[in-house]
Amino acid sequence: MRKIIAVTACPTGVAHTYMAAESLIKAAKAKNIELKVETRGAIGVENELTEQDIAEAHAVILAADTDVLESRFAGKPVVKVGVAQALKDPAGLLDQALAMKAASADDYLKQINQAKSDRGASRKGPYKHLMTGVSAMLPLVVAGGLLIAISFIFGIEAFNEKGTLAAALMDIGGGAAFALMVPILAGFIAFSIAEKPGLAPGLVGGMLASQIGAGFIGGIAAGFLAGYLAKWLKDWIKLPRNLEGLKPILIIPLLATGITGLLMIYVIGEPVKFTMDGLTNWLNTIGSTNAVLLGLLLGAMMAFDMGGPVNKAAYTFAVGLLASSVYGPMAAVMAAGMTPPLGLWLATIIAPKKFTLDERNAGKSAAVLGISFITEGAIPFAAGDPFRVIPSIMAGSAVTGALSMLFGATLQAPHGGIFVLAIPNAVTQVGLYALAIAIGTVVTALILSVLKKPVINN
Repeated sequence: MRKIIAVTACPTGVAHTYMAAESLIKAAKAKNIELKVETRGAIGVENELTEQDIAEAHAVILAADTDVLESRFAGKPVVKVGVAQALKDPAGLLDQALAMKAASADDYLKQINQAKSDRGASRKGPYKHLMTGVSAMLPLVVAGGLLIAISFIFGIEAFNEKGTLAAALMDIGGGAAFALMVPILAGFIAFSIAEKPGLAPGLVGGMLASQIGAGFIGGIAAGFLAGYLAKWLKDWIKLPRNLEGLKPILIIPLLATGITGLLMIYVIGEPVKFTMDGLTNWLNTIGSTNAVLLGLLLGAMMAFDMGGPVNKAAYTFAVGLLASSVYGPMAAVMAAGMTPPLGLWLATIIAPKKFTLDERNAGKSAAVLGISFITEGAIPFAAGDPFRVIPSIMAGSAVTGALSMLFGATLQAPHGGIFVLAIPNAVTQVGLYALAIAIGTVVTALILSVLKKPVINN
């Protein structure tokens, strides 16, 4: 029996990672294929592939939207897709992997150097690099945001009293975790592009962006600048073999860090800071009409692909604004991300004849995922009936996002779903915020109940 190995990873490492792995495992069992899947999620690497697993594998499936240390598989036949593809067509991916010509052990060793040089060009480009940075940044954002929110339990201004527990929590969450957000974002964007040589210039560029006041936009710019510069230096600088070891630890970090830093200080930083300040000022003084329109847009984006690139773009935008003390978009984004699974669950209750038994059972799980702010809980429904489900959940999420902005709700914590509502002062306008989520849920359920046709042999 030929063995297939796979790696699944999504930017947040919460839902897509594990749902994709389960989908591949089920398809492999149905086809009687030996499969081992490594997941690289929010809790770390699980079921890690060993050197022996890689050596024995006929082919590799990489269903990932972030960096997964692809260099391990140099010389092996590789099927590379986005993580969502493993949910949509796991059987097709397995067939594609089996159809590939396996490399011999000799070929495997011979192709390593060539594969390393080709690896950068084979990646998916800027989106993957950005999502690698976002994935690395998110634990800091979540931990920092929740610690800040917990500090508010003692009073919204309690952290101003030095030596108190509230002050300590604020120092940890805001002074440390949030201070590392932009440098980590930039560093891991650069790491995704150029691997280790890009990390130092990316981190330094991100730190400078933070110090200058260029915010997350400056961090993104610094990450791409540092990464592509380090990669270009790695490819361009040629040294005698006995001096090659100096490139990754001395020459590239020195040149890339120096050049990136100087460009951030003298060329890029101030224009980006001006842009970021303008965006922040506009968001802080936004009128109700513009607030509603922004909420509509962010809400619709959150539901459009349920954890895909558009969803992550909206989430990244809101998360980046937390460092600038702009909290309204974060509230709108989380509320709108909770609405799709909740709306689908409600639809299975009020219109059970329009859903199969499996879908009605899935609705219960979707409800749990929804209150936990895991939008991916809507994916099974959308995959089965995209032309009715996706417009319905986009409408409900758009309404929720608009209402959240209209009500003036703000959110300090970037994750946690309904559970953060219990933290005093973490969310403003709590009652109206919950109402926005409820209204969007009902809108989704009603539209879907109208659009869906009754299931035959229900």
